[in-house]
Amino acid sequence: MNRDTQAFESMFIARQPVFTPDESVWGYELLFRTGRDNVAVIGDESQATASVIADGLTLATDGMDQAARILINFPEKLLVEDAGFALPKDRCVVEILENVRPSRAALAATRRLKDAGYTLAVDDFVGQDELRPFLELADIVKVDVLAQNSDPARIGRSLRDLPADTTLLAEKVEDNETFKVLRDMGFTLFQGFFFSRPEIIPGRKLTANETTKLQILGELAKPDFEPARLAAVLQSDPSLTYRLFRYVNSAGFGLAEKITSAKRAMDMMGMIRAKQWLRSVIIADLNPSPRAGELAYLAVHRAKFLESVCSCSNRPVCEPDTLFMTGLFSLLDAMLGMHMNDILKSLPLEESVAQALNGTGDLYDLLRLATSYERGQWGETTQRLKKLSIDSLQAELLYIQARTWAQKTLGYSKND
Repeated sequence: MNRDTQAFESMFIARQPVFTPDESVWGYELLFRTGRDNVAVIGDESQATASVIADGLTLATDGMDQAARILINFPEKLLVEDAGFALPKDRCVVEILENVRPSRAALAATRRLKDAGYTLAVDDFVGQDELRPFLELADIVKVDVLAQNSDPARIGRSLRDLPADTTLLAEKVEDNETFKVLRDMGFTLFQGFFFSRPEIIPGRKLTANETTKLQILGELAKPDFEPARLAAVLQSDPSLTYRLFRYVNSAGFGLAEKITSAKRAMDMMGMIRAKQWLRSVIIADLNPSPRAGELAYLAVHRAKFLESVCSCSNRPVCEPDTLFMTGLFSLLDAMLGMHMNDILKSLPLEESVAQALNGTGDLYDLLRLATSYERGQWGETTQRLKKLSIDSLQAELLYIQARTWAQKTLGYSKND
């Protein structure tokens, strides 16, 4: 295997959701990085980026809702060389990076894509006059609100003279207050970490249904959990039993015949796997909103990834199930709109997990690895992987495997 091939195979892939005003998922921006130690070893940027898109698009969209749009960043070389035509135009959005200058060649390439029916986006717009030629062709303008201090007046001034039919996408939206202000200003798409941060509702208390689910999660976290209790939980909820059968019969167990008994299904899965499955679906059921659905998927993906990292890191003591719980419960505050401390009162966990969920302790470092990966913070990701003696290619394989597991566990499919 030559060095170029190694560079293509070693990559990071993250995806960040884009929401509509009702907080349903419109699509995802894919973030790529190639090269060991986060340094590309290929001189031809266009060839390298095209190869990453060719390999990474399939990996990142496997199991994704077919209606979700995909935004992909294009540097100038890639744009001018018409690499965008390799992408499906009914699904992918060509995102012109903010450092691309509207040269004659770049504008001609943009017009070719536009004439062919591709959706075009301009990235990181804050009112730059030099980007105006691209704005006349763009369908979507991504406005960097953080660079404008989330100031509505300043943001409004940057939007002057935009074509009337431009779709406005607010990026780097950090909190729910900013999201609501921008929504009222006419933005129709939103991207940022606001969705994963809790919007604390004063006086918010857990409903009876939420309390019951958290109590079950607390029981499942106990080391002396009785298998008979798992069967009782399933029998008390017919929908859980149905989903268990669906999961076992379609999750690649290589069964010769269909499983129709809850006990038989649990025996096939084993207690650890059965507990993980039940925890995951309970998390997914806590809040039925579209935003919470994305959070549940992210939490389950995060949980499985951390469990896998535990098994191959250089940590002298590492308990996979403990890390699974840490990842799974790490977004409960955002899902329920409550302070994590208040949630933990109803969810007794071992001290190390509780500390990590409150942003302290040894396990929090591993939780930060997962969040840096999700956000495309590749420098921090690389540093944390080095600390754990995990190769970037190995981490990417674990991340992909965890995503596939999360999709199967939550019942997602390619045709959803």
